[in-house]
Amino acid sequence: MTAVRRTAPVLAAPAALVAILLLLASAGPAAAAGYRYWSFWERTGGHWTYATQGPATVRPDDGAVQGFRFAVSADSADASRPRGTADFDTICADTPAASGSKRVALVLDFGTGADAPSGETPPGRRTACARVPADATSADALAAVAKPLRYDTNALLCAIAGYPREGCGEQVSAEGAAEGKSAAEEKGSEGSGPSLGLPIGAAVVALLAGAAVWQARRRRDESG
Repeated sequence: MTAVRRTAPVLAAPAALVAILLLLASAGPAAAAGYRYWSFWERTGGHWTYATQGPATVRPDDGAVQGFRFAVSADSADASRPRGTADFDTICADTPAASGSKRVALVLDFGTGADAPSGETPPGRRTACARVPADATSADALAAVAKPLRYDTNALLCAIAGYPREGCGEQVSAEGAAEGKSAAEEKGSEGSGPSLGLPIGAAVVALLAGAAVWQARRRRDESG
C-alpha cells in the first residue's frame, strides 16, 4: 500500500503537466485571419479565376476581362472575387476596336467597409475599358484607367486609384478582419485583456517544482 501511495503522484504530475501545456498552447494569440491586399482575377467561361501570375507579367488578348478585388483574405482559395457583372461587350461598348491596339475590360472592386483600413472608406465598384498597345500587360491596362497606382519595393500592387492611402498586404487579426481595428489596436497592445500565458506558465513552473520536491523526499525516504 505504501508503494502505491508513493507512485500515484508520479503518474498524476505528468498528466497534469500535459493538460496545462495543452491549455497553454490553446491560449496563445488568435490566428491571423489573413492579409489585406488587392487580388488579381481573370474571367474565363463566365467565371472568375484567381490569376496565377501578377498583372505585370500577364499580357491579355483583345477582348479579355480581368478584375481586381480589395479584401482581407487568408490565401488564394479564400480570396474574395470581384462582385457584379463582368461582360466585355457591356464594359467596352463605347470603346471601338482600333488597329495596333487591344481592349481589356477591367472590373475594379474596392471591397467593403469591413475590409477597409482604419479611417478609410472604399470607393464604389467600377468598370473601365482600357485601350492599350497590342503587347501591353495587365498592369499597363490598369495604369491606363485607374491611376494613381502604388507598388511596394517588391512590386506588390498596394493601391489602385489611390486606394488605400497607406499599407500594403499587411496581416490582419481575426478580430480586425471582422470589426476593423479599434483605436487601442492602432496604438499597439493598449486596452487589450491580460494574457493567459504568464499565469499558466507560472503554474507549469510551480507544478515542476512540486514534482521535484516530492521526488527528492521520496529518494530520502527510500535511502533511509
